[in-house]
Amino acid sequence: MQKTSNITRNSGRKSHQKRSSNSKRRPGSSRKTNKKRSNKKRRSHVQGKKSGQKVNGSPLYKKGVLRIIPLGGCEEVGRNMTVFEYEGDIVILDMGLQFPEEDMPGIDFIIPNVKYLESKSKKIRGVIFSHGHLDHIGAAPILLEKLGNPPIIGRDLTLALVKHKQEDYKKNSSKKLKTIRIEKISDVIKLGKFKIKFFQVEHSIMDAVGVIVETPGGIAIHPGDWTLERDKRGKPTVDYKHLRKLKKPTVLMLESLGAVNEKAHGSYEEMYKNLLNIISKSPGRVIIGTFSSQIERIKWILQVAQKLGKKVALDGYSMKMNVEIAKKLGYLKIKKGQLVDIRKIDKYPDKKVIVIGTGAQGEENAVLMRIVNGQHKYIKLKKQDTVIFSSSVIPGNERSIQRLKDNIYRQCDRVIHGEVMDVHVSGHATRADIWEMIRQIKPTYFVPVYANHYMLKEAAWLARDNGFREDKIFVPDNGSVIEISKKDGKVLQNKVPSDYVFVDGLGVTDTQNIVLRDRQVLAEDGMVVVIATLDTKTGKLVQNPDIISRGFVFLKENKQLIEDLRHKVKKMVIESDPLTWADTNQIKNDIRDKVGQFLFSKTQKRPMVLPVVIEV
Repeated sequence: MQKTSNITRNSGRKSHQKRSSNSKRRPGSSRKTNKKRSNKKRRSHVQGKKSGQKVNGSPLYKKGVLRIIPLGGCEEVGRNMTVFEYEGDIVILDMGLQFPEEDMPGIDFIIPNVKYLESKSKKIRGVIFSHGHLDHIGAAPILLEKLGNPPIIGRDLTLALVKHKQEDYKKNSSKKLKTIRIEKISDVIKLGKFKIKFFQVEHSIMDAVGVIVETPGGIAIHPGDWTLERDKRGKPTVDYKHLRKLKKPTVLMLESLGAVNEKAHGSYEEMYKNLLNIISKSPGRVIIGTFSSQIERIKWILQVAQKLGKKVALDGYSMKMNVEIAKKLGYLKIKKGQLVDIRKIDKYPDKKVIVIGTGAQGEENAVLMRIVNGQHKYIKLKKQDTVIFSSSVIPGNERSIQRLKDNIYRQCDRVIHGEVMDVHVSGHATRADIWEMIRQIKPTYFVPVYANHYMLKEAAWLARDNGFREDKIFVPDNGSVIEISKKDGKVLQNKVPSDYVFVDGLGVTDTQNIVLRDRQVLAEDGMVVVIATLDTKTGKLVQNPDIISRGFVFLKENKQLIEDLRHKVKKMVIESDPLTWADTNQIKNDIRDKVGQFLFSKTQKRPMVLPVVIEV
């Protein structure tokens, strides 16, 4: 059954009618230049000084060419976003966020850079969301607003989670969203010159869907995040050979987080058997840390709890919110009295209580971390408690999770995680799964995506070593431009902007690297504040300079260094030309340079020096 959206059909006509007026507003364009370009058969080009340089210019499209541009997710885990462009029409897959790394103090998260799309926002026919994890939908509230709120496409749970994120961002803003539901896997949605189809995928969240982006020039197949569930004999339970029949050329874009994982995943049957055994034999409370999106697992735990006569308390904002959304959609049916308030768990015997909370990735303010640190209002760990990590380790979180585990092991005697028992089934494919998918679909081109660069390379080498033609494999960076046509496929030398865009309490910016650099200096060597009070008439010091140190040295233990520094500043004033000291900026620069050199010579540290000049 084919379904065509009226929203996108109308927006496509409107955009086409206004194309000439929009092009007038594009910097450097005119009717004359447009005519000149048409005489040159609309040859595509990107302005740039050197090969491979990232550019702000928007390359002209080529007739019959599908352009694929990953704006994130190809150099890191997270920030997933892919642009598909065909003859002026644009479709986007995912708008995810990336969590900050350890060298990014104060940053809340990182989002894709959409500078390339800003001048083309009226040509965006729709944004498809493969599933509801934050690394695929987390940037949507900011980016949708920035790009003029194009229609969004997804399954029910995914759309509900996007709407909730939108409401968290700005109250009542979800009312502006234009949504298109994927009712059935067989749905076909027309978005301008694109025909969008779907296919079933296995992942660790309900309503995940694979996407087929179909154009006359080529077809892209993208499962989003995926895995291959296998039966007891090791055979995949889902068959993708029907995708082999798609009209060529086809581009298979596979999330490749598991490209270095040789070990086969455990089965859901084995995982649930292990969890049932642990929960039934636990002498005290059972505290389960998992992803808030694991609705099916939460559903299963509720069923087991009911069978064993136990109560379940949910904790964590996202956990409670996701369960509430799943209840409204009918995915969860919870019997009255099954859930209890976390504030009242002490009213029940410990062996009758199960707590399901967030924080299995070691997040600072999540439930597990607050329990371990003794900061949780209602739960204090006991020796007889059982703590279960029912989630996989997201790359980059290894150190945080290890510290969390160590602290839990110190406080209770029963800690269960993937290294000692199968209590989680990963939602990501293994090496064997990646090759199985390639083997079943037999695409024209293979593009590994949504992982660190070394994982993409490992996936590419896996395909090559199994006989896939090396010249048909493209390993992209963020910002790479891949062009696919009936004649050939290639990666352009130049890239579109894909630099980090940081989000913190102050707002959204792509120049946050300057602030980050200052934060890193403060974190490493601290700061020294030098306060000089000057007489405006004579240029002389009114009193001895004040020295304040934070994160550099402990003042009481370094009195001599501070006195030497105070003497250094005082001497600078006495020996300087009064005319020079009339310039406050010059005073600050001199103090900053000379004090910095002095402190490095004495300590081999380079603290941030903040000069303050007070004129009286």
